[in-house]
Amino acid sequence: MENPAIKPKKRLSWVSTAITDIGKMRKLNEDSMLDQPEIGLWVVADGMGGHSAGDVASQMIVSSLSKISEGIELKQIINDIEDRLIEVNRSLIDKADHLQKRTTIGSTVLVMLAYDRYCIYIWAGDSRLYRLRDGDLRQMTTDHSQVELYVQKGLISREEAAIHPHGNMITRAVGATDDLFLDMDIQEMQANDRYLLCSDGLTKHVSDSEIEDILANGTHEQSCKTLIDLTLERGATDNFTAIVVEIK
Repeated sequence: MENPAIKPKKRLSWVSTAITDIGKMRKLNEDSMLDQPEIGLWVVADGMGGHSAGDVASQMIVSSLSKISEGIELKQIINDIEDRLIEVNRSLIDKADHLQKRTTIGSTVLVMLAYDRYCIYIWAGDSRLYRLRDGDLRQMTTDHSQVELYVQKGLISREEAAIHPHGNMITRAVGATDDLFLDMDIQEMQANDRYLLCSDGLTKHVSDSEIEDILANGTHEQSCKTLIDLTLERGATDNFTAIVVEIK
């Protein structure tokens, strides 16, 4: 018999706003994004700057993940995401092998999936996922980057990492190596959580404390636009993308 004293948890829902911008210094936007709140799926992919066809790499990721089906079991969705990213990785390696000059065609990837009461996130590279909960900001992902390795080993401080000359060197990406290694985690969501998916073009110009303040104020649409406007105001030296997801 059901215990009337135990109230079932309220079903969660979500809304989102997504904006990508070429910035002020680049001729091509190598960032791509996917904003599908109707199935609880968001993606940021940042084509590897300075490498051939970074825009092609990020677009291939988004195009493939846009075909994820709604209404299937969580395990099946996760397997589908992983299989699709592995297939894109294989295709990018093959494409690079056929170039006259051997180079890398690659992209970071950050996937957030909202399923029932859970947030599943999968990533490779330095595109980040942040969560604001009860006024407190937390970076949910760990950068796959050279400077993050320096920080982890105690060679430099977090403050030094923000201005280090190796800041653009990432250690994982789709298309970078034959074997793709993805990190994944799962967290329970709460009503009023706000999540930010972003490429490093944004975090080069906006600090974590500023992100915390911006996400804490206004609607999710206003927060997203403020992040974009602030990045542009500060020079926007790279392409950049922001997706703000609000849990209701």
